[in-house]
Amino acid sequence: MVGPSRAEPPGSGETASSEDTGASSPYQPTTEPVRSMDVFGSVRCDLQYLRSHFGILKAVEVILSLMAFICIETVMTCSPCSAIYLFEFVSCSTFIVTGVFLLIFGLNLHTKVPQVNWSLTDLVSTASCTVSFFLASVVLAALNHQNGAEILAVIYGFVVMVVYGVNTYLAVQRRRLGEQCPLQASEYMRARTASRGEVETQPELQ
Repeated sequence: MVGPSRAEPPGSGETASSEDTGASSPYQPTTEPVRSMDVFGSVRCDLQYLRSHFGILKAVEVILSLMAFICIETVMTCSPCSAIYLFEFVSCSTFIVTGVFLLIFGLNLHTKVPQVNWSLTDLVSTASCTVSFFLASVVLAALNHQNGAEILAVIYGFVVMVVYGVNTYLAVQRRRLGEQCPLQASEYMRARTASRGEVETQPELQ
């Protein structure tokens, strides 16, 4: 004897089919995690920059600025102290600014903000550090108290000023070459685009 068939509640079949469809659907909400992984995955250490003249000069500038700051911090007594305060501010600020630029270029972070002219920004920053260390070192040399730490800070100041000056000169030369050779730069970008398999749209000739 066959028992009465149990009727399914209305809409249950549709719910089950919709759940199965949702489970097997390839469209899953994974857009945001993938985007964040792509952002962090593109950050890499640029060994080519770190081994270049500009990378080496940046690293030397950071080290010398830190050494100059440490030397001036060891001075315990001063009268007047204006020269020491000036040198302390210059050495600390240049150490921070140059260290930030070293991280930005060394990790290719500047490619994330292409709206900024990083070449010009680095040139202005390096030239400003050169002038700042020159003024701070001259003032400290003129008003120092023949203290060993002050004399050593002056030496570090003039040395790092020379390094900043060389960096500024090379940055100016690089900028001049970039302005004189725009065709070579465009050919490089075109070859780089072609190597990636991208197709550039060329305007049709009338």
